[in-house]
Amino acid sequence: MSNALERVELLVGKESIDKLRKATVIIIGVGGVGSYAAEALARSGVGKLILIDHDVVALSNLNRQIHATYSRVGFSKTESMMQRISTYNDACTVICVDKFFSLEVESYFTEDIDYVIDAIDTVTSKLDCIELCHRKGIPCISSLGMANRFDPSKVAQTTLDKTTYDPLAKACRDMAKKRNIRYKIPVVFSSEIPYKQNQELNPDGKTRKERIPPASMVFVPAASGLLCASIVTRSIMFNPKNL
Repeated sequence: MSNALERVELLVGKESIDKLRKATVIIIGVGGVGSYAAEALARSGVGKLILIDHDVVALSNLNRQIHATYSRVGFSKTESMMQRISTYNDACTVICVDKFFSLEVESYFTEDIDYVIDAIDTVTSKLDCIELCHRKGIPCISSLGMANRFDPSKVAQTTLDKTTYDPLAKACRDMAKKRNIRYKIPVVFSSEIPYKQNQELNPDGKTRKERIPPASMVFVPAASGLLCASIVTRSIMFNPKNL
């Protein structure tokens, strides 16, 4: 049984390996969270990944995004992730969608999709994604705020209504209430009180995020990405389409 997934098969069995090989997962946002989620899913034997992100690799990504290297600066994040995956799992089909998430990409959300990982960092788009998945009957796990934090042990799975100490989660709860969303929203969040980053780095930025970018290290975003991937993998193997 000498093959790349032999240690995975020892843990989960051949039947689960076959389920993962046939699975398709969408990851929206291929940054600190999404890149680690894609890495974990590809190394676990998921057969097809659809990566949605319009951004390119920047020097400021080198500290925490697994596809970010000097040689990939300026290149598409989705294609950089695809290239990385091809170096260790040539059986994983990776589709790159170099677009910001909007309802324009709805055509990718078909009945063949087993799971969606939402690693979007804007509130409106997160809620659009959550509502789209709910309408299509596709399981979705949303990663909330992971910046301005140090402690990966504080990252956990819960539902949006039970989150604390997370400004992004609060904004999502407020918008969900305005949209009259009554169903539970599965999320991964950090209960760590975030560090307050108020240093202006880009005075000419159009948004607050551009002017005062969040502080971030690899530990917490990576932990969120790995947990999201674990949730997805376990669902595909043991409880398809229903976590």
